[in-house]
Amino acid sequence: MHFFLRNFNTPALQLSCRMVSNYVNRMRHLSELKEDDEACRKALSSGTFLLFHDLLPLVQKIENKYTTPFVTATELKKLDLAERWTEESVLIGCTESLVPQFALDIGKSEQARAELLLKGKFLAFRKACTIIDRNDISLISQAQALLRWHSTHLYCSRTGKPTQKNASGSKRICGNDEIIYYPQMSPVVIMLVSDGARCLLARQKQFPPGMYSALAGFCNIGESVEDSVRREVAEEVGLQVTSLVYSASQHWPFPNSSLMIGYHAMVQPKQNKIQFDHSELQDARWFDATEVAEALKRKMPRKEEMVSFWIPPPWALAHHLIKEWTQKQ
Repeated sequence: MHFFLRNFNTPALQLSCRMVSNYVNRMRHLSELKEDDEACRKALSSGTFLLFHDLLPLVQKIENKYTTPFVTATELKKLDLAERWTEESVLIGCTESLVPQFALDIGKSEQARAELLLKGKFLAFRKACTIIDRNDISLISQAQALLRWHSTHLYCSRTGKPTQKNASGSKRICGNDEIIYYPQMSPVVIMLVSDGARCLLARQKQFPPGMYSALAGFCNIGESVEDSVRREVAEEVGLQVTSLVYSASQHWPFPNSSLMIGYHAMVQPKQNKIQFDHSELQDARWFDATEVAEALKRKMPRKEEMVSFWIPPPWALAHHLIKEWTQKQ
């Protein structure tokens, strides 16, 4: 106890406490904006905005660095987006100093003008993720997913009547029956299967040439996550999982919003014959630690490059699982 009190005022502990306190303040501030339409509308004038065009993020190149810039309300007014700004923006976060952050899709008509004024380019989401800072991917992923959800939930599935977005975009409401819809994600399990000495990687027909990844599949209604892992491995490669360990999770925006839940799955070394489902997979095979370690060193190849074996980029959960397994070998 004396040690704790004596060291409470150390710079490291003070910084830690400030970070925790600031995080709590930010989360509570966001919660208030989500629930208070009037406060959220007022916050728009002092907020900053990530811009999209048909769900493609705006990317700027400054020297040799690519960024997804936040645009001020003043810059939006120059684009004559005042009406769309107030009606279609969605709240996605706030800075350490509690400046609210929004996302807005400007639509097709303003694309060229926005690119000229803001000195940027609207890029395909996958391409943007390969060139921007990894720390920016999470926020633009969240922003795009929320904008997409709103664009596909304009009508109530029960009454057929139009739904209305609240100011923050945290929900849509059917005024006819006061039915409330909240943004949702589909749970997906992604698992790296191992027999102890090797890991199993597979590829689908739509994968880029040479890319192999961990197995993945949607959870069925009524399943636990663990049951989903066992079922997917059995269905896709004909193996029985004997044990599994949770690793990490990640929001995945392709093709729609999913929550990827990552596991390491073990099978018996003597029961490791792969019988993959040809309707699901183009190939599945075992790789040893040396092969995987070499693949981890390779960068994502360009379209014109032919690489026989490479793995998903570092910002993907599959990469994390593969790297984690390799480090333990």
